[in-house]
Amino acid sequence: MNFLAHIYLSGDNDLLKIGNFMADGIRGKQFETYPLEIQKGIILHRAIDTFTDAHPIFRQSTKRLHENYHHYAGVVVDVLYDHFLAKNWKNYSNEKLDDFVAHFYKSLEENKNLLSERVLRIMPTLFQENWLVSYQTVEGINHILTQMDRRTKNQSNMRFGTQDLTEFYSEFEDEFTRFFKELILFSNEKLKTL
Repeated sequence: MNFLAHIYLSGDNDLLKIGNFMADGIRGKQFETYPLEIQKGIILHRAIDTFTDAHPIFRQSTKRLHENYHHYAGVVVDVLYDHFLAKNWKNYSNEKLDDFVAHFYKSLEENKNLLSERVLRIMPTLFQENWLVSYQTVEGINHILTQMDRRTKNQSNMRFGTQDLTEFYSEFEDEFTRFFKELILFSNEKLKTL
């Protein structure tokens, strides 16, 4: 899952959301240097990734993309799934997506002293381009995938991901919907153990 799903699955705790958001840049046991609630977010993130990568529905989505993106297929699907979460946000939350995202951005600002260097680097672009809200549109997803492709020196071909999204839109949306129900249950149970 990508940024929006990880934040959403963190419940109402702002520090846990921050930990889940920045977990990809935290290696090994480095997470133990952070406050406990952020540690919990990082642990939750890792559990979500493990659950996701092994799930048959997610693997079905990645299989469709493997020929074009090889080991980046899972990364592309993560972003595509965030599109469906953002697009169908009202099915998952009573809070408007704009409000949810604004609150998260505010919590990042208020906790800057706890953020990783990687998050501090991406924050200005995250805010300026409003990534999390931009996921609602195919154009927004295209922009994100194009930026990610540039980071691989255009070797991953992720910039073409929205072509696959458009071609298989209903299949991806159905897979996301079925998978995300299970992921919500898994995450809620995991939160109880943290």
